[in-house]
Amino acid sequence: MTKTEIVLHGTGLSGHTHRVGLMLNALGLNYRFVDAPKEVRAAPAFLALNPLGQIPVLRDGDLTLADSNAILVYLARRYAPDSAWLPQEPAAAARVQRWLSIAAGEVMHGPAVARMIALFDFPDDPARAARIAARVLTFMDGHLADRAFLAADHVTIADLACYSYVAHAPDGGVDLEPYPAVRAWLARIEAQPWFQPMPAFATAKAA
Repeated sequence: MTKTEIVLHGTGLSGHTHRVGLMLNALGLNYRFVDAPKEVRAAPAFLALNPLGQIPVLRDGDLTLADSNAILVYLARRYAPDSAWLPQEPAAAARVQRWLSIAAGEVMHGPAVARMIALFDFPDDPARAARIAARVLTFMDGHLADRAFLAADHVTIADLACYSYVAHAPDGGVDLEPYPAVRAWLARIEAQPWFQPMPAFATAKAA
């Protein structure tokens, strides 16, 4: 158990926030969640935490970290240094890093942006987002055809980094039916004892 308070600033509908929440749950870490909607992120107090005004932001005692993938790396190294969440062996670590890059690249610009356009009127090209989503999901489906997880034979931070926006791709009109291996992978993540779903859009907006 951590000796300092851990605070997670984010929103319930953010996949970036959700992936960090999953990691905190998986590690059994108690934390306090602070809602940070758009207006809060524009305020000086939040910009002092992250001048880019982006979520999530994690505070662990005197340490403040932004960027969800960086936070995943920190939590794995800080609280589970000998675990398999982020392997030490160079090739295994590189496999994890590849999927962190895909999460920040194709997953973000495909399924995540499609969802942001549909739910939040994000100013982007839906056709482009749909093309990127189809490309990355086709790649993931082939990759997962003979694998249980993305980077190893067990869950790593690579899976957490990619899960949330892929799972919620249908929010953006991206159909997951053509990708059976991806759907089976999502089910394996959701079967983990620490898993908690991201709120549905209507539920979160009504709260």
